[in-house]
Amino acid sequence: MVFWTYFHLKEDFLQRILPICCVWVERFINQCFQNEKIKLQNLTERMYQKGYKCDICGKDLTTKSNLAIHRRTHTGEKPYRCEVCERAFSVKGYLTEHKRTHTGEKPFHCEICGKSFSDKGYIKIHKRTHTGEKPYHCEICGKSFFNKGYLKIHKRVHTGEKPYHCEVCGKDFSDRCSLKKHNRIHTGEKPHQCEICGKAFSVTASLKRHIHKCTHTGEKPYPCEVCGKEFANTGSLNAHKHTHTGEKPYQWEEIF
Repeated sequence: MVFWTYFHLKEDFLQRILPICCVWVERFINQCFQNEKIKLQNLTERMYQKGYKCDICGKDLTTKSNLAIHRRTHTGEKPYRCEVCERAFSVKGYLTEHKRTHTGEKPFHCEICGKSFSDKGYIKIHKRTHTGEKPYHCEICGKSFFNKGYLKIHKRVHTGEKPYHCEVCGKDFSDRCSLKKHNRIHTGEKPHQCEICGKAFSVTASLKRHIHKCTHTGEKPYPCEVCGKEFANTGSLNAHKHTHTGEKPYQWEEIF
């Protein structure tokens, strides 16, 4: 076919070729979408089918990596170790969070009170102190808790389980925190120090009592219901109440 000008040649070319190109482009796009649709469908089916089953306890997991992490709860494997204190963890993310206890980094902030936390999960739990939400309930006594961990520890009150043992004296405890506090009796560690007088204590509760008792703050939040006299701590209040009742609970026993 002969054309008088280049313009006519170009116009004829576009009229013949462009529809064919559009068809191929359309087919290509449809194929891409179809492939992505198949991938999404396979992923959805995998999530619902939970195709990875633990051969020890039978629990279903969504991914192979989740299965590997879960199996460590049975084997006790903790491949991620802190270079500072040598504490080991089963998940790399747990080690990352733990390292912040050494660095002091607290990148997560409460929008309500401004308090900072080293772990994103902690701030979610903390916010419940503002909202009053307690979504975890004990099936035995009905008591509610801010987080699942507290509920797990509480249930041991009913079962009597005490899985944490002191290596020095053999005393058993229901939670790791209580064991840690107890160990300070043997080590003599007193990490909580009064900023005013420098006196150190093994637990924060003792430090708070000291601040009130030693009248550093002058605060006396415990009033006597009979005469209205105020006291810095409950121990002093209880001793004072005996002056009204005449009770003398502490007596020397004669020894023969």
